[in-house]
Amino acid sequence: MSRERFELTLIKVLKVLGILFFGLMAIFPFYWMVVLSFRPLQEVLLEPVRLWPTWENVRTLSTYKGVLFEQGFTRFIRNSAFVSLITMTLTVLLAILGAYAVARLRFRGRDLMSSGILLIYMFPAIMLAIPLFVVFQRLGLRNSLSGLIIVYMAQTLPVALYMLRSYFQTIPADLEEAGLIDGCNRFAVIWRITLPLSMPAVASVALYTFMIAWNEFLFALLFLLERPQVWTLSLGVQQLDNFEVPKTWLMAGSVIISVPVIAIFSFFERFLTKGLTAGAVKG
Repeated sequence: MSRERFELTLIKVLKVLGILFFGLMAIFPFYWMVVLSFRPLQEVLLEPVRLWPTWENVRTLSTYKGVLFEQGFTRFIRNSAFVSLITMTLTVLLAILGAYAVARLRFRGRDLMSSGILLIYMFPAIMLAIPLFVVFQRLGLRNSLSGLIIVYMAQTLPVALYMLRSYFQTIPADLEEAGLIDGCNRFAVIWRITLPLSMPAVASVALYTFMIAWNEFLFALLFLLERPQVWTLSLGVQQLDNFEVPKTWLMAGSVIISVPVIAIFSFFERFLTKGLTAGAVKG
């Protein structure tokens, strides 16, 4: 074997080993969390280093039943699903219309609006928390999921607008002009031409918005703490972190809050590359 071939083989082997090492480093904590979520605390204390649960642990699901029914996680799941799905839907719809207007239409203040989209992110969330608390207290929106949805939309909409505007600007205007010539109005052009070509960006925005609304803790704590009936999952997991609740229940709660994000990502993954080459200017 020549020296060059040996070096190439060595590089490939090191690359594979590196991928396996870092992949294991990333996957093992989640795997260990899942394993602990199935095992009762007494069993963990007796065999703390066992890397797999027994079939009896998996079959009975004792820790998950305790978290879901004794700690009220079924209600937290409903609240989080409602807030996340409504926030994602409204944010995506408003971002599509707003980003298209900034990217394609001409109106007074367009450049100022375009450059000021991300202005809200100059201020940390903790700085906005107290003014929002006072305003929502006076409006009667504290301790309600609708108030939390408004906060999450204000938090995610600027990034959604920025991402979609940048993507819309990469779509050839000739395609939309051809649709207008064929008799489509603006909404038909957006629905039939712009959106199919923008599915990767729309999927990314939807995923980002869902993750923020599903995992956010600070504003949920600030606005919902006094009313446990409307708590979201992030507050539910936080209540498991005390000495009275077994740590295996905390792991089960962490799995419950993590799995939907993975499922949503798997659903949107097929859209992340779809549309990149859909349609073209022919002729």
